[in-house]
Amino acid sequence: MERYICKYSYIPLIFTTFGPLNYKNMKSTALSEVHIELGAKMAEFAGYNMPIVYTSIKEEHDAVRNNLGVFDVSHMGEFMVEGADAAKLIQKVTSNDVSKLVDGQAQYSCLPNEDGGIVDDLLIYRFNEEKYMLIVNASNIDKDWNWITKHNDTSATMSNVSDNYTLLAVQGPKAAEALQCLTEVDIINQKYYTFSVGQFAGIDNVIISATGYTGSGGFEIYVKNEDAKALWDKVFEAGREAGILPIGLAARDTLRLEMGFCLYGNDINDNTSPLEAGLGWITKLKTDDFVGKDKILAVKERGIKRRLIGFEMIDRGIPRHDYLIVDENENEIGIVTSGTQSPSLGKAIGLGYVDIAFKDPDSKIYIQVRNKKIKAKVVKFPFYKN
Repeated sequence: MERYICKYSYIPLIFTTFGPLNYKNMKSTALSEVHIELGAKMAEFAGYNMPIVYTSIKEEHDAVRNNLGVFDVSHMGEFMVEGADAAKLIQKVTSNDVSKLVDGQAQYSCLPNEDGGIVDDLLIYRFNEEKYMLIVNASNIDKDWNWITKHNDTSATMSNVSDNYTLLAVQGPKAAEALQCLTEVDIINQKYYTFSVGQFAGIDNVIISATGYTGSGGFEIYVKNEDAKALWDKVFEAGREAGILPIGLAARDTLRLEMGFCLYGNDINDNTSPLEAGLGWITKLKTDDFVGKDKILAVKERGIKRRLIGFEMIDRGIPRHDYLIVDENENEIGIVTSGTQSPSLGKAIGLGYVDIAFKDPDSKIYIQVRNKKIKAKVVKFPFYKN
């Protein structure tokens, strides 16, 4: 996921203020007018006019943690990779082991660059041995497309279908029960990181994926744009008794941060190694060579010098992106990448890179906030535990 930019300066987290929006140049999702009619505060993200908050971040956050909420994340990118060499191409450009996938399974991975940094993080869906779908971050669609195309020396064919699909993330502990009435697919028993294709809400060929970015369970539903409004209406009808709410990108960020999930553009980027970011579990160095593998191996052999950690504030203060992290003697030891006041925990939390000596839980660190040294401690992920 990427860094969000919002004009509403009262919204916390990693949002940054900026000048007047140029609405003429912004793209709309198939549901942008729906969000506006619902009173959502809208802002530009990755070139799209997106809902940031409808009522309040806390109300929307709590709805997903305890009940049910719906995000429009149709700005995300979708690439189809097909043909006899589809898996070969994906294995070449991604860090995880695509050969472990079976039909109907999804996989989290990243696109390493030639220096061992991260072009993007993404999801890989396997329909069959010759058909895959890649889900990439909205602000990286063109970048990722060009990167994969550059390295496609196989017979695999690629198609960018990003503008054709609407994606709803229906998240929360009541999602499966509420949505089951909309399909004959057994979603109640659908396993995490698997997906099905079937009829949903009376719409054919819907992709129903047991994935999400909140840590509270739920599904990501892909339909063609022409069916988006019908899907939205049916989902809200089905979830009415569960207290379903529309959710903006601000609460999406507090939810993912409580789980310690990386946000592209903040916690990972072209200059971060997946090993530094704690993504060694999706970096399979015993697979066939992939782009940047030699550089990642070199990092592993010499040992990483910094590590992405989670921390919670002991003293009062909200950590923000790019705040310095220092030791007791005010020596600079790292930098904050994401931070917020956690709605679920009632305390300030954050992510950041620190010198390797400070990576262990309970290590005392300090965040520089307006020239003051604010005490914090390193903690294990996730911050929020169900």
